[in-house]
Amino acid sequence: MKKAFVKSYGCQMNAYDAARMADVLTAEGYTPTEVVEEADVVVLNTCHIREKAADKVYSELGRLRVLKAARAEVGQDTTIVVAGCVAQAEGAEILARAPAVDVVVGPQNYHRLTDLLARSRVKRVVDTEFPVEDKFDHLPARRTQGVSAFLTVQEGCDKFCAFCVVPYTRGAEVSRSVAAIVAEATALVRGGVREITLIGQNVNAYHGHGADGASANLPVLLRALQDIPGILRLRYTTSHPNDMAADLIAAHGEIPALMPYLHLPVQSGSDRVLKAMNRKHDAETYRDIIARVRAVRPDVALSSDFIVGFPGETDAEFDETMRLVAEIGFASAYSFKYSPRPGTPAADWADPVPEDVKSRRLAALQGLLDDQRHAFNAAAVGTVVEVLVEKAGRHPGQVAGKTPHLLPVQFDAPTSTIGTLVPVRIVRAGSNSLFGEAVSDAAAAA
Repeated sequence: MKKAFVKSYGCQMNAYDAARMADVLTAEGYTPTEVVEEADVVVLNTCHIREKAADKVYSELGRLRVLKAARAEVGQDTTIVVAGCVAQAEGAEILARAPAVDVVVGPQNYHRLTDLLARSRVKRVVDTEFPVEDKFDHLPARRTQGVSAFLTVQEGCDKFCAFCVVPYTRGAEVSRSVAAIVAEATALVRGGVREITLIGQNVNAYHGHGADGASANLPVLLRALQDIPGILRLRYTTSHPNDMAADLIAAHGEIPALMPYLHLPVQSGSDRVLKAMNRKHDAETYRDIIARVRAVRPDVALSSDFIVGFPGETDAEFDETMRLVAEIGFASAYSFKYSPRPGTPAADWADPVPEDVKSRRLAALQGLLDDQRHAFNAAAVGTVVEVLVEKAGRHPGQVAGKTPHLLPVQFDAPTSTIGTLVPVRIVRAGSNSLFGEAVSDAAAAA
């Protein structure tokens, strides 16, 4: 029996793509395995956003080269596939640096994986051309596992931020049709999924064909999805401030299934840095969007992305970022030191920020963000929240799930509650999880 090992790096889009590649391999008779040493096919689905992510891939390929040689000595073949954004950006370099790799395939071409594996038996294969056909039309039915699932609705990016490789690795913005998304979501719900997170490089730029053939935006799509029987929760990520239109903001107060959580990257609080980044918005615009979202959904939990040490960033400009964070308050965030990505406009700019300065600024920013995260979590203690139960917990008799604010919760309850909403009183906030006790519906309403 053939076995396949699939490992994904980076964003939720990559997690979705990795799952779909596993579906392709399963349809071809491969059994999924989490033990790489027993895999006949190994797929690394790669991320190219930051330098360390790409370095991890080459380090992993070095280990796989040794594994492939060891398996060959006992007559076992191993086919190594590098997929995703590093594959798209560095296809030829991967073949040169990692001779054990058999297939390099970009994120728009993995629907051809079966054919590429067959061709690789003759010679090594690279497929990174942007195809004319829609890959989603050629993928097998999804295997549903779990209560929550990602669903890709939009790919690519037309924003061309100066630091970002996505437009070059994922291509231009393309949206799937409402009908195709609703069909996939319906199948997921029939398979037991109760929460769907819509994903895209700029998911709130979604503009797919609607039922009448006209262009439909994200609020229209969300309203169509909430009507699917059995769906309990909807989320979306990742968004760009320039696409937070008035009707999408209004949807946060009008669509009951849309959870009070918004991940909206700002990157910097300095207008000069934002302009240099080619973000096409300023800090005040971002503040205004947040105020409007909070006006319709006061309990919204906010998340964001930040880059420190962008070329030319001064101490005063970094202080503007710290002020923005202090003013807005975030429930969670992702923050990174700037690292140049080959092929992006900022990669060759002068005036780099010294590494020690980047480290000092990142530590200060993460300290403030961690304080805000801990405060947000602590504020949940004593409240009763609906938890969507996702799985068994770490200890016998325990289950785990998430609040509307995407906070993980553990509490005692039977596994029969998996896939349902349970009112839970939060009794303690840990460093990464909340802990609670199930309460009756009457107690929850009191």
